[in-house]
Amino acid sequence: MLEKIDLSVKVKKEKYKEAMEEMEAKLGLLQRQCKEAGIPVMILFEGMGAAGKGVQINRLIQAMDPRGFSVYASNRPTEEEHFRPFLWRFWTKTPANGRTAIYDRGWYRSVQVDRFDGEMSETEVVKAFQDILSFEKQLSDGGTVIIKLFLYISKEEQKKRFKKLADSKETAWRVSESDWNRNKEYEKYLRINEEMLEKTDTEHAPWTIIEATDKNYAAMKIMSTVTSRLEYELEKKKAEKAAAKASAKKTVPSDKYKNGVLSGVDLSKKLTRNQYKKELDELQKRLQILHSEIYRLRIPVVLGFEGWDAGGKGGAIKRLTSNLDPRGYQVNPTASPNDIEKVHHYLWRFWNNVPKAGHIAIFDRTWYGRVMVERIEGFCTEADWKRAYQEINEMEAHMANAGAVVLKFWLHIDKDEQERRFKERMENPAKQWKITDEDWRNREKWDLYEEAVNEMLVRTSTTYAPWIVVEGNDKLYARVKVVKTVVEALEKKIKEVKKEQKK
Repeated sequence: MLEKIDLSVKVKKEKYKEAMEEMEAKLGLLQRQCKEAGIPVMILFEGMGAAGKGVQINRLIQAMDPRGFSVYASNRPTEEEHFRPFLWRFWTKTPANGRTAIYDRGWYRSVQVDRFDGEMSETEVVKAFQDILSFEKQLSDGGTVIIKLFLYISKEEQKKRFKKLADSKETAWRVSESDWNRNKEYEKYLRINEEMLEKTDTEHAPWTIIEATDKNYAAMKIMSTVTSRLEYELEKKKAEKAAAKASAKKTVPSDKYKNGVLSGVDLSKKLTRNQYKKELDELQKRLQILHSEIYRLRIPVVLGFEGWDAGGKGGAIKRLTSNLDPRGYQVNPTASPNDIEKVHHYLWRFWNNVPKAGHIAIFDRTWYGRVMVERIEGFCTEADWKRAYQEINEMEAHMANAGAVVLKFWLHIDKDEQERRFKERMENPAKQWKITDEDWRNREKWDLYEEAVNEMLVRTSTTYAPWIVVEGNDKLYARVKVVKTVVEALEKKIKEVKKEQKK
């Protein structure tokens, strides 16, 4: 593919100046319009070493308001980044609505440099491509414009530029032994990049090849690509807004999941106080040892808790963490998104709390709010919550691909038990803060929530991130089941990791 690109193309200086002056004015206007329309933009610069990414980024941003963009240079991951899923550092740097993020190299390093250096197995490469495609699709579906530019130069041109940099004391540090090695094996590295381009060139995030031998020509093509894409996306946004307004209608709930998973849960399960104390004490001691072991083996753990209001999430989390080293876990309570979170992709705030390898992240309510409360209360569109099942599965798959144990708990109680607990909270001054008018209002929508939960459990319980429905009418039984499930999952994972290390 790339060998068919004409790298000899050039542009005269006069034509370059004239064209750039016009396009720079247009880009400044488009940036303001994207801000007004609340469109986030990601511009990725990839390509061969010494192709001029830094120079071209600088030329592009000259036409932009510096208050509206951020530039990120992506080198090898830091120690902090290394201990998290590889897309974590890019998820946390995705732009808010109306802002632009520009990346000097980005999320393709693993399938380019790391693959070339032999640091990725072919199985890992396949998973990385899947994760990248999911990442871009989720952001695009959420309204982000993704512009990907691949700057291409020949082996001879690259060698000439490396030599020029290496011959100067001021720039010699920019050329590493790895750079020279990739130039020496240019054809091999080129094939890796061609495969990357072919596998990740999609309608929502297409690649544009930039002939970068002549820097003026490259700058013109980059500017033209960016302005044309932004013009297209602004028109598309207007059309979609008009179409949505014309076809707005109330969603009619189906009864497909009316009698689903929850209807078969046996809520009569109980433990005596003596059984509870004995089993919980034993499990907590085992968990304490396992906590040290997952830290030593650098196994990340993600635990999500959902359930009916007054279902016992707080009590279960308290028993789960009571014997753990507080330096090794974090409980993340999830409330309604704040103003900063609202202007990002809905998964952004959860990616910010993904644990480091060896640590435990516990979410008291989770990303599943999109397919429950946001679905029922109309805080997102029908298309948004229907799309979210796949987005969530892909996010959890990426965590699992990074070695994480992912477990999700639904604490289930019946309607009568919930009412009893609500009344108990109202009558107890120490617990009155736990009950709100909203809790009572939500009870009126019990059937709608039950249907949504049944669908959620069926569509998002996977081998790598299963749902565990916890029989919660008896709090003692529920707490023991939660801790026991976590203990067994960690023991299984530790055994797998140790077996893999022996190979």
